[in-house]
Amino acid sequence: MLNVYNTLAREKQLFQPILDGKVNMYVCGMTVYDYCHLGHARMVVVFDMVARWLRTSGYALNYVRNITDIDDKIIKRALENGEAINALTGRFIAAMNADFDALGVIRPDHEPRATEHVQGMHDLIASLIAKGLAYPAPNGDVYFAVRKFEGYGKLSGKSLDDLRAGERVDVDVNKQDPLDFVLWKAAKADEPQDAKWASPWGEGRPGWHIECSAMSCHHLGSHFDIHGGGADLQFPHHENEIAQSEGAHGHAYVNYWMHNGFIRVDNEKMSKSLGNFFTIREVLEKYDPEVVRFFILRAHYRSQLNYSDAHLDDAKGALNRLYTTLKNVPAEDAEIDWSSGYAVRFKAAMNDDFNTVEAVAVLFELALEVNKQQSAALAGQLKALGAVLGLLQRDATAYLQAGIGQDEYRAEAIEALIVARKTARGAKNFAESDRIRDELIAAGIVLEDNAQGTTWRRS
Repeated sequence: MLNVYNTLAREKQLFQPILDGKVNMYVCGMTVYDYCHLGHARMVVVFDMVARWLRTSGYALNYVRNITDIDDKIIKRALENGEAINALTGRFIAAMNADFDALGVIRPDHEPRATEHVQGMHDLIASLIAKGLAYPAPNGDVYFAVRKFEGYGKLSGKSLDDLRAGERVDVDVNKQDPLDFVLWKAAKADEPQDAKWASPWGEGRPGWHIECSAMSCHHLGSHFDIHGGGADLQFPHHENEIAQSEGAHGHAYVNYWMHNGFIRVDNEKMSKSLGNFFTIREVLEKYDPEVVRFFILRAHYRSQLNYSDAHLDDAKGALNRLYTTLKNVPAEDAEIDWSSGYAVRFKAAMNDDFNTVEAVAVLFELALEVNKQQSAALAGQLKALGAVLGLLQRDATAYLQAGIGQDEYRAEAIEALIVARKTARGAKNFAESDRIRDELIAAGIVLEDNAQGTTWRRS
């Protein structure tokens, strides 16, 4: 039985879809005005993992991940570049897809663009106005009246009093209340024509929050199972989605809210606004895409993940060990035997709020047994379980040779493997010790044991 941590309930809950055997899931996607960074990579890999496990578990999944292709940042960048908005967004959508494809991310079932759903946004806004939950302002904007929606703050845990205490002095005079948020933005004189749409309230463009409510409703209905995204979207974006969606439809919007943790650099969240981000493309210049995917998945999706070359080097060494096992013991083609002990434990880990930390640990224990028994059948199980996470599907020899060509074995990684080998020998785990030695030999690293310890050289 699958248990999911529900941000709305602040606890793990038994997952029960609205319709038996079917899951509808919406995940907030990219705002396409620049290259995606490693924080974006974590989000898409995490929810790709979730989608894979839901399908492996027998659910018919309808997975929607949107594209925000109209936004203040997009307009600003297009003006700076002197290019049309659709040219800018089209270029970065293509780059986004190339990056995500490299990371082994399966495309969602639907990938709606905000600009394709403006009429649906009009309909939602009109409904909110008719119910007294929104109002047109003198400047042509339309705002959601936060205090008129009972339950605002239930996702984030923020109270209206706390929010008022933190409000700025220079509040927008067009708002009836400083907490109100924009649903429709009136066009400005200096904005290009391709950033404007006609509406009942004058020319303008949608606010960010209403975009996701309209797109999710169009593809999944006004009540669906799972809504996901990064932890930074919990407030205000997802909180506002709940308010406007439940306000318009009069019933629950989403049953399970899932949020992945941040990637951090020097104990700060990786983000473009902080200027401490690494684009996926920059990282892939140094590291194999599967190493990056493995780095993300061997941490629990809700935990914070610290980025550094040392952590990625460690991930490379670990993934290399799995591939070395499959190189030394070629796998038989096999379906997963869910009655086997390793598969049972793997399934239990994944059903415990997608605990990939424990699932990956099972892969390493299985690899150790493969090495001990030299069993092609067990190697087949290792490869099949790896496939559930989008790992270990390449030819092992080709992967390892590619890694050598890209200098996968840096000095720090080699030293770490030598320490791991020494620890294994001290524990009399000679199979693991020999496996590490064989991995290094395959990478062209010669070990020399002597009275002073172990030294190494490249052959």
